[in-house]
Amino acid sequence: MKLSTKVTELTNIIAPAVAACDVALWGIEFAPQGRRSLLRIYIEALPEDQAQDKQVTIEDCAAVNHQVSGILEVHDPIAGEYILEVSSPGFDRAFFSDEQMRDYVGQTVSLRLIQAIGEGDKKRRKATGTLDSIDDTSLKLTATDGNQFEIALSNIDKANLIYEDA
Repeated sequence: MKLSTKVTELTNIIAPAVAACDVALWGIEFAPQGRRSLLRIYIEALPEDQAQDKQVTIEDCAAVNHQVSGILEVHDPIAGEYILEVSSPGFDRAFFSDEQMRDYVGQTVSLRLIQAIGEGDKKRRKATGTLDSIDDTSLKLTATDGNQFEIALSNIDKANLIYEDA
């Protein structure tokens, strides 16, 4: 889950504007698409608000959109046209760092890997299962088929929470 240089640059520019709206920055996706790029910003309630079961509202998204639009106009970090979207991470949230995953130990996650794991004809670049543990260098996952894997964090291309209705 390494961030590109462009996403890191955008995060540094956008984070203060998001914080000024009294919400937390969950992550940023930037997808250059020819002449028109997509910049998607995920926000969530601050930890103290989450403790009170407060959620991100459409008004929060609109406020962040307004703040970030102004900052982007000043800094102009994206060449050409772009679409700006602001959203909550949702139930099936993407993880942008291994630190974010730590709060979800015991829950189901879906991983897309850089290098395949497993042996022989059972090699796979995708794995879904229970996140058993995570440390500074790897995570342990029990896949839905019962196989257990230790996966280097540096081998994770993309990770998402799988929402399960209790």
